[in-house]
Amino acid sequence: MYKPPLTAPNEDQPTLAPCTLASIELFAGAGGLALGFSEHGVAHRAVVEWNAHACNTIRHNKRHQVEPISHWPDVTEGDVKNFNYGAFEGIDLITGGPPCQPFSMGGKHGGFLDERDMFPQAIRAVRETRPRAFVFENVQGLTRAAFADYFDHILLQLEFPSLTAKPKEQWGDHLARLRKWKQKPGTTSEYHVTFKLVNAANYGVPQKRMRVFFVGIRADQGKIWQPPAETHSGDALLLSQWGSREYWDRHKVATRQRPPKPAGVEKKISALIDTDYGSNLLAWRTVRDAIADLPDPERYPGKVQAHRFQPGARIYPGHTGSPLDEPAKALKAGDHGVPGGENMLRRVDGSVRYFTVRESARIQTFPDTFLFEGTWGEIMRQLGNAVPVHLASVMAKSVCDLLRA
Repeated sequence: MYKPPLTAPNEDQPTLAPCTLASIELFAGAGGLALGFSEHGVAHRAVVEWNAHACNTIRHNKRHQVEPISHWPDVTEGDVKNFNYGAFEGIDLITGGPPCQPFSMGGKHGGFLDERDMFPQAIRAVRETRPRAFVFENVQGLTRAAFADYFDHILLQLEFPSLTAKPKEQWGDHLARLRKWKQKPGTTSEYHVTFKLVNAANYGVPQKRMRVFFVGIRADQGKIWQPPAETHSGDALLLSQWGSREYWDRHKVATRQRPPKPAGVEKKISALIDTDYGSNLLAWRTVRDAIADLPDPERYPGKVQAHRFQPGARIYPGHTGSPLDEPAKALKAGDHGVPGGENMLRRVDGSVRYFTVRESARIQTFPDTFLFEGTWGEIMRQLGNAVPVHLASVMAKSVCDLLRA
């Protein structure tokens, strides 16, 4: 049973309703995952992040009474390796996105050899608190064949967090021991662990962002998480744009201002109509869907908070920007500044410009009330590392409903 810290009640720890679930948010970044869980009656009891700029963003929102961050505890800035879980035994949830650079397709692919790999700390949190459930998010690159054994190592450690590595035991030897333990007759899992690779666009995020979610439910809860069904699709967008043309009519886009019709689209649409495709799925949300009501930042600067034109965008091989009438490419953080190709808007005429902070926040489905702290580059890095709030909310609902069932 979760025992709250022995501190006097204050504004950061309001009285909880009976249905409220208590959580620890690790590797919080700018707070995208935590915001998604806050939408479903989750009260964060600790929010931990090492990056000073991301911490300042959370503090900035808390100071300006932005909901629901105004009810979060003060962010704990520092290395998660030093965080003490003693007051949180049996808490409902642990959530977080361990730093993904070791496994990113655009990174150095160091994986378990990379000192930025924080999965060992995520597993320590599970082991020391024994939460009812946990949710961890990471990049698609973690599922690459090159990381197959380490991926299995992560899953088995999450399933058996108490079976720790021995002093000086190499991870490969620990993996072999875990595999042997799992096959041992009579062995029961400590957590029922499920993973799911998802495309954020398939859940209504205006961005093609592939991420893997790990969800574990403590065995004594007697439940297994089932990933939520997809709600949106690219084929439904195709039908909306080139079948019914409802998309162009809704946005009042004249024929001459539309992009060229894709080759072979008529044949594909005919096949989709013949199969009655898409009757239960919504169209992917596009960049235009996300930012259509924002003024042009070049022509109307300063009209919207955090919506300032940033000069210098250019196309180069492999980096051509995100088309206006598709979901955006995945926003990236980048090791050496903001990578232009992923964080640019490509207009129908082929011209490009950087997304503004507010546009990037829309693409990551942060609310317009959310405030960012730092330089343009630092803020874009926070956004590139964030979990889309809406995707977090969809996953949070599925887990929270299960815990309350």
